[in-house]
Amino acid sequence: MTDADATPAAVGLTPSGAWDATPKLPGGLATPTPKKQRSRWDETPSMGSTTPGSIGAATPAGYTPGPTPFGADNLATPTPSQIARGLITPEHYHLKRYERDIEERNRPLTDDEIDSMLPQAGYKILEPPASYQPIRTPARKLLATPTPLGTPLYAIPEENRGQQFDVPKELGGLPLMKPEDYQYFGTLLNEEGEDQLSPEEQKERKIMKLLLKVKNGTPQQRKAALRQLTDKTREFGAGPLFNRILPLLMQPTLEDQERHLLVKVIDRVLYKLDELVRPFVHKILVVIEPLLIDEDYYARVEGREIISNLSKAAGLATMIASMRPDIDNIDEYVRNTTARAFSVVASALGIPALLPFLKAVCQSKKSWQARHTGIKVVQQIAILMGCAVLPHLKSLVEIIEHGLTDENQKVRTITALSLAALAEAAAPYGIESFDTILRPLWKGIKSHRGKVLAAFLKAIGFIIPLMDVGYASYYTKGVMVVLIREFQSPDEEMKKIVLKVVKQCVSTEGVEADYIRNDILPKFFSHFWVRRMALDRRNYKELVETTVEMANKIGVASIVGRIVEDLKDESEPYRRMVMETIEKVVANLGVSDVDARLEELLIDGILYAFQEQTSDDANVMLNGFGVVVNALGKRVKPYLPQICGTIKWRLNNKSAKVRQQAADLISRIAIVMKHCQEEQLMGHLGVVLYEYLGEEYPEVLGSILGALKAIVNVIGMTKMTPPIKDLLPRLTPILKNRHEKVQENCIDLVGRIADRGAEFVPAREWMRICFELLEMLKAHKKGIRRATVNTFGYIAKAIGPQDVLATLLNNLKVQERQNRVCTTVAIAIVAETCSPFTVLPALMNEYRVPELNVQNGVLKSLSFLFEYIGEMGKDYIYAVSPLLEDALMDRDLVHRQTAASAAKHIALGVAGLGCEDALVHLLNFVWPNIFETSPHVINAVTEAIEGMRVALGAAVILNYCLQGLFHPARKVREVYWKIYNSLYIGAQDALVAAYPALEDDGDNIFSRPELAMFV
Repeated sequence: MTDADATPAAVGLTPSGAWDATPKLPGGLATPTPKKQRSRWDETPSMGSTTPGSIGAATPAGYTPGPTPFGADNLATPTPSQIARGLITPEHYHLKRYERDIEERNRPLTDDEIDSMLPQAGYKILEPPASYQPIRTPARKLLATPTPLGTPLYAIPEENRGQQFDVPKELGGLPLMKPEDYQYFGTLLNEEGEDQLSPEEQKERKIMKLLLKVKNGTPQQRKAALRQLTDKTREFGAGPLFNRILPLLMQPTLEDQERHLLVKVIDRVLYKLDELVRPFVHKILVVIEPLLIDEDYYARVEGREIISNLSKAAGLATMIASMRPDIDNIDEYVRNTTARAFSVVASALGIPALLPFLKAVCQSKKSWQARHTGIKVVQQIAILMGCAVLPHLKSLVEIIEHGLTDENQKVRTITALSLAALAEAAAPYGIESFDTILRPLWKGIKSHRGKVLAAFLKAIGFIIPLMDVGYASYYTKGVMVVLIREFQSPDEEMKKIVLKVVKQCVSTEGVEADYIRNDILPKFFSHFWVRRMALDRRNYKELVETTVEMANKIGVASIVGRIVEDLKDESEPYRRMVMETIEKVVANLGVSDVDARLEELLIDGILYAFQEQTSDDANVMLNGFGVVVNALGKRVKPYLPQICGTIKWRLNNKSAKVRQQAADLISRIAIVMKHCQEEQLMGHLGVVLYEYLGEEYPEVLGSILGALKAIVNVIGMTKMTPPIKDLLPRLTPILKNRHEKVQENCIDLVGRIADRGAEFVPAREWMRICFELLEMLKAHKKGIRRATVNTFGYIAKAIGPQDVLATLLNNLKVQERQNRVCTTVAIAIVAETCSPFTVLPALMNEYRVPELNVQNGVLKSLSFLFEYIGEMGKDYIYAVSPLLEDALMDRDLVHRQTAASAAKHIALGVAGLGCEDALVHLLNFVWPNIFETSPHVINAVTEAIEGMRVALGAAVILNYCLQGLFHPARKVREVYWKIYNSLYIGAQDALVAAYPALEDDGDNIFSRPELAMFV
């Protein structure tokens, strides 16, 4: 059976039952629209009674029209066209249907239809021009959105043929390219030689090579490329340079380091190009302005530096002309960056230069955006330049004051914020400049609501602290009515501003404590001291600061008494906020007005809060506990057993964090326990901590060592339990631990024992520790290395320098430089501690070892040694002179550098002690090195000569200088003049005696009698 309404399918056209095609007759004639008697979900929608020839109704749009579908449908293997036809989403289907519907409705009218609508008389049908091509389907062209399904098959995108397909090519002498660099530097891979390129292309290629070296090269390549770019800037020209640099800076995948390097290139190029940069000012600003609002502080600084240099190079007129169109841009982002850029221009070229332009912009009648941006520029100038706005404060206030009564709300808001910024920058001066705006500001506070009111309150909050005491008190009481009303505002921003203004008003001198206590405090605590405030970090911070400011005015008891109960609140963030407030209040003001009951509540609450904490941010509780206990001093004695019981219980907790906090707390309260004569309790805690030295978590072990160190410090070596002779051997293996916190606390504890209780430990144990300490010299942290070299000094003092010195001298043979430097410092410290004569013979003997590292180490040790011993060096200068002579004549640069450094320290130490003969002898060996090119060596030599100048006097050095000041060779003269200039700066008065006596001539008298000096 067949459907009566169905059209018979032509053979070879449509397979039987093809649900996705409207059947077509062989002649290409339109099929009459079938009657819909069933669900339409499986039908292709038909266009209507006629099918235009250009759009086959049988196939979706974009396929080849005609009776035969694209691809052979009868074949067993489906063709790509069949697959593509199947890949149609419901959205795409409905879009097609909608397009066809629109197209049908917008079908051009036929002549017959127009005749039926309009009278035939009086109208004439015009022939269209021959070149006219009508758009047959305008609706589809308007609606079409480019999608992957717009084309039936995959279209191969156009690709840059500089793209990398295989192993990257080796670029001779150039760094490797990253995949994203091929877009910009791909042409460098082209094989054509330099001679085939035009001069312009050669220049571009050269610039690209240099930029690639700057961006991806090694430090040496980068330095050379930067120097070349700087030197040849004018030769390359502004156009080719910026056309290559600016697109690179716009690259979305650019890393911070790469951006920093490219910004450095622009900075150097600007300096060289000067006025040639003018045509590119706008392009540069488009790239650099976004840096001004970057999250990274250093990016913002770089952006400011570039715009500042650009302003100096291009001039004010060019900068204004470039940025003027952006001032009233619709996009707020553009206006914001433009305002910041203008503030940088003002800081570079001076505020007065920009004032006439700002005045014109802020008075703009054409658009509120321009007024808004102009006023924002003033705000940014105040933020950027700080107190430097003071000379121009009155002018800046006059320029923007009309904005307080502007019809646009945003302009009123930014005006108030700008006035706040100006007042903040000018504090504590400049109140007379704000006289004219006080009345409109005051009226605005009374009439406005919401964001505008918040801005007005912020402005008055910054202006009140500038006022005299009487006026400040009057305005505070007036504004406080509005502030108290706004305490209950749900807006978070309003809350922050209200807190800030309350803090400023409360800290003003004219406000009395009683007024705060009676009028502000009750509502302040009921509205702000709620749990929700502790959840937002900024609110939390403002609330703590404001409460601390109030406490400064009305005392500790009034504030702490209101919040002490909240230390037992269920919410941990809220407890933390309470604890931080109490900590800061007590740290500022002490606990003298805290009575016995409040003291009891305070200790109870702190113990509860300390025990109940679960979050990672434990420092607040720890600091609070430490501050309160230290402030209470001897008053805390009754509570110490309870506190120590809590600590011992928590030291046994399964959580590492809890154990760490307990140990940290001991180090905070150890000194208070000493004041309370609780030595027995401390001794007991010492034994408990000693038992926990097997702790496996390094953070906890570090805290336990810190607690032991605190106990040892206050209880002393003799009363310490466990005894020092048992404690130290237990610490020796812990020195092997590589964790920084463990290392630092352990070495501090060992050093303290070596300093104060060395006699309790046998010498063999100290030697074992010496060997362990050598490893500590490799530590990354400077504090650990410093503590280690000091400990060597203490140990040497305890057991004599010989054994310790032997260990250290052996360590000079190691390869690692940092290790050797630390060893030389340790040798110098041992010499200082045990007198130099115990160390120098062995040290000088070690110089005979024919190994570069050892000899350099000996010289470095001598340098540090003479630096540390100062005047004691006069007894040893003659002994070490032959060694320094040899070093100053050595072929190795480092030998001469280190020897010059040692000579400097010797000279500075023995100045004025009668060792001039030895110093002149050394100077004769130092002087030939003045022509060295290595910056490190020349620095050391120059400093040695400066040291000799202090010890021998400027006249001696001048005699050495005179021989080369007027030498025929420029390079020789430069060196001598450099020495003479530093001599002149260091001892200008002393040189007078060395100048020749000139005979008086007829016009001039060159002699000055002493009497003339006094008169």
